[in-house]
Amino acid sequence: MAEIDSSGGGKKGGGKKRSKKMSTKIDMTPMVDLGFLLITFFMLTTTLAKPVTMQLNMPDKTDTKETSPVKLSETLTVIPDEFKVYYYQGIPTEAGTKLEVTDYSDNGIRKVIADLKKKIGNNFTLVIKPTKKAKYRNMVDMLDECAITNNKRYALLAIDPASEDLIKRSGK
Repeated sequence: MAEIDSSGGGKKGGGKKRSKKMSTKIDMTPMVDLGFLLITFFMLTTTLAKPVTMQLNMPDKTDTKETSPVKLSETLTVIPDEFKVYYYQGIPTEAGTKLEVTDYSDNGIRKVIADLKKKIGNNFTLVIKPTKKAKYRNMVDMLDECAITNNKRYALLAIDPASEDLIKRSGK
């Protein structure tokens, strides 16, 4: 608590009368206690940011059930590379398959997926085949694009030689 020392410290008796000097001394102990109580309160009541993860369901290895075939008209094959993204619809060995190139920006692969979603509807499958030069970040970017565009149907596959040949033939 705050204390006030009111003893004048002067002599008793005659002589000049001096004004009393009031010295103030503030005890800071309660202020420090209050500070630590507030710090403890905020540390215990604050919720820390929890990491947001995307749920990834993997098929059961022991399950030998046949899956339903996917139509090629409802499939977009995406090949993430280190700096660009290749994509095509159809079979890579056919002569009419056209390989397109875009990037990872908002107006890149996200726009391609959104346009195809408007054209076909919600039930199209995105097949992701990363190249050997693709980084882990590129794969995460593609999965993020699936989450942003609300695409629930996608498959992760290893790149096949036919897709690699299509990239080499296109020269892009």
